[in-house]
Amino acid sequence: MTTLSAHGISANLPSGFEGRIFQRSAVGGEVARPVAHFATFPLPADVADFGAGAVNLMAPQDIFSVLFEYGPESLGTALFARNGMPRQLTGQDFSTITLRRGIPSQSGTQWFFTESGRPFTLYVVLGNHAQRASLVPRVNALLGNVDVAQVGSAVP
Repeated sequence: MTTLSAHGISANLPSGFEGRIFQRSAVGGEVARPVAHFATFPLPADVADFGAGAVNLMAPQDIFSVLFEYGPESLGTALFARNGMPRQLTGQDFSTITLRRGIPSQSGTQWFFTESGRPFTLYVVLGNHAQRASLVPRVNALLGNVDVAQVGSAVP
């Protein structure tokens, strides 16, 4: 089992998954935040935060997942009121209209939450909506192996 750890996020990747945890360089006045990508297919070097450049490469049996951190100004807002990352998704959590970029047969889900005092969104894409019964348990295996450490307001 491969273990990744950076920026207070760690993941023990289940068999068949690869991933990376990184922080982009800040552009202009923005503050760069941690992003984690996990996939069951080879991730290209240049993938946008929410999967542009990767989801178009997915086969029907593939999974792509993003854990994206927002700034401390998001804490306490209604959007991030859910406490804790979802760990047990169901097939009903996935929809073909949730995707940021609609690709026929794919489906996705997105959750906003606060974990360890840090605001995140979890975005998951399935390669084929019709195969969600077999894909969602693999997503849950991944989610059960992701941890977020509390790092306070000093997250870079």
